[in-house]
This record gives sequence, C-alpha cells and structure tokens, in this order.
Amino acid sequence: MDAITVKTFEELTIYELHDLLQLRSEIFVVEQDCVYQDIDGKDHKALHIIGYKNKKIVAYTRCFPPGIYFSEAAIGRVVVDASQRKFGYGHEIMKASKEAIKNRFKTEAIKLSAQTYLIKFYEVHGFTTTGTEYLEDGIPHIAMITT
Repeated sequence: MDAITVKTFEELTIYELHDLLQLRSEIFVVEQDCVYQDIDGKDHKALHIIGYKNKKIVAYTRCFPPGIYFSEAAIGRVVVDASQRKFGYGHEIMKASKEAIKNRFKTEAIKLSAQTYLIKFYEVHGFTTTGTEYLEDGIPHIAMITT
C-alpha cells in the first residue's frame, strides 16, 4: 500500500465514502454471497482506516470507541480487495487500526467478531477467542479480544 489514512466520518470525501462502501459491498455482499444491511447507521460513529494503492482503496476497517458495539473498542468491516490479498495488506490495515484505537481512544482493549476461518489471522495480531461460535448473517463467527 502507498498510504494509510485515519479519518472520522466527517473527514471522508464523498468519493472516499463511495469507494469504501463499494469495496465493502464487493466483498461482504457479492463475494461472500451474503445479503445483509452493510449501511447500518453506524459509519458516522466510526473511525475509518483506509489503505490506498495507486490512489485506489484496497484495504479498510472501521473502528469504534468503547461502548458503541462492546464495552471494549471494536474493529469491524475488515476488508482487502480480492486482487490485493497476496501482498499482506490485511496485516498492515490491522496494525494501523490497532494503533489508531490506541491513539484516538486511549485503550488497547479491543473486541471484534471474526469469521471463524480468519481466527489464525487475528491471532497474529494478539487476539484470542472468547465464547462460542455463532452465526452472523449466516456465516460462522466467534468473538475475539485483545488487551
């Protein structure tokens, strides 16, 4: 990736908002064949971590302060463009997301809802599973936390 930016909802340009919503839809709705409400009314409460390559969004997460999703800070909508996954951008965007939470929300306690096939990916970033597996939008997930 050429750059990673951290923006509040108000700081996003309309083009960035369009492109990040398009990427989320490409992966979470089309690729994963999952009909769900991606635009959930929470983007305006999130910190948006955006990874660019050649001025195109190729990786993204949205992060929340404690108390919005969980008692801990939260990372969600972790996505990397399918054509860019071989370059390790998922790891880069996760590191940037954890750093943004530490800097903006003054905490290192983070929780996320992981698709179960990605447990090992999140373990690399210090997350451990908690609780039991559950279905979210028809896809197996498990809660993971780091402190």
